[in-house]
Amino acid sequence: MSPARLPAALEATALIRLAESRGGFGMVLHRGEPDSGTILIVILDNQGFGQTQARLFERLPHADGTRGWALTKVQDPEKKADFEDYLNRRVAQDRDAWIVELTIAEGEQFILNLGRDENKPGFMG
Repeated sequence: MSPARLPAALEATALIRLAESRGGFGMVLHRGEPDSGTILIVILDNQGFGQTQARLFERLPHADGTRGWALTKVQDPEKKADFEDYLNRRVAQDRDAWIVELTIAEGEQFILNLGRDENKPGFMG
C-alpha cells in the first residue's frame, strides 16, 4: 500500500516554499488538477551571462513499486523553443499536470534530496 499523497496544489506550493527557503525562486507555469495532478518540475540552472538551461524532472515509477524523481528532458541551448514546445505538448496530453519552475542553486541536488526525503515519515505531510 502506498502512502497517502498530498494534494497536488499543496505539493506545488510546498516545493516553491522549500526552494525559497534555500535562497531560490519558484513559480507555477501551469496549474493542473488541484488534488491529483501530476507534478513536473523545471529546474533553471543559471549558466552566467544571462544564459540559463532548463531541465525537466518527473516523478516516475521504479521497478520496486516506489516512485522517484527522474530527469526526463534537458533544454538544448541552441533550440530553447523545443523545450517550451515539449512542455506545451505535455500539458495538452495531461491537462491535470502541474508545471512548477524552480530557480535554485544546485538544482540537481535539490531534486535528489526531495527523492530521499519523500520516503521519511512526516515529510511535507
